[in-house]
Amino acid sequence: MRRGEPYRTESFVHQGHELVYDTYGEGERVVVYMHGLLLDAELNRGIARALAERGNRVVLLDLLGHGRSDKPTHASAYRIDTYAKQVFALLDELRVREAVLGGLSLGANVSLFAAAQHPERVRALMLEMPVLEWAVPATAMAFVPVLLAAHYGRPVLRVTSHLIRHVPRTPFGPLNSALHAASLSPEVLAAIMHGVLVGPVAPTREERSRIEVPVLILAHGNDLLHPFNDARALARQLPNAELVRARSPFELRFWPRRLTDHMAEFLCHVWERGAE
Repeated sequence: MRRGEPYRTESFVHQGHELVYDTYGEGERVVVYMHGLLLDAELNRGIARALAERGNRVVLLDLLGHGRSDKPTHASAYRIDTYAKQVFALLDELRVREAVLGGLSLGANVSLFAAAQHPERVRALMLEMPVLEWAVPATAMAFVPVLLAAHYGRPVLRVTSHLIRHVPRTPFGPLNSALHAASLSPEVLAAIMHGVLVGPVAPTREERSRIEVPVLILAHGNDLLHPFNDARALARQLPNAELVRARSPFELRFWPRRLTDHMAEFLCHVWERGAE
């Protein structure tokens, strides 16, 4: 354990790249929870702590290009469907056959791909603000300018990212995660954005309809990048899904008790059902 912190940090190598992860708690009830695009494990520390206190072993993985993991500069490394392979490599590293997978936005979509690829290794899913068909127009409007800036505004971005790297980190994980995202080099930023945008964003509707594990979907209204209509449609497509509406995009990070209680109860049912 890190001094003063309730987690331990470890790493492993997958396809020549180092991936870093943090573990909260102990035991066989493993939950892998992933961050959003450009963010990192700092975003989810409060969630991990709350779920570990309820008897789960929660693992926060920094996907390739994010946080403390390696950051290659070729776009082919950053397809969302290939991120799922990193999740299974993590399970192999942990020596666990199956786990509950989940995460925010990018992490939710990676979890969907994982369940579609190897359902036998996924006990359940917890999907926070998934990005599907309704989000396509807003995603293009938001991310294409970022990609263009990373390509054509590199001198300016190199200066700003260098300055942000020297900003002191805070006790608040989500803010630190945002600072880490803003400190990415323009080369890495361009590679990540290009890889995510050109590859498939989510499994097809037919593939989703075959995901039979229990699924908890967390979403909210008034967000063009994570439309509530996407979450509602996904809940209808999946055979065994429950949709919970958050009060705001910030509830789970700033006022988490209601939602983390719901997540913990969902996990309790998932593990109890598996023990029957």
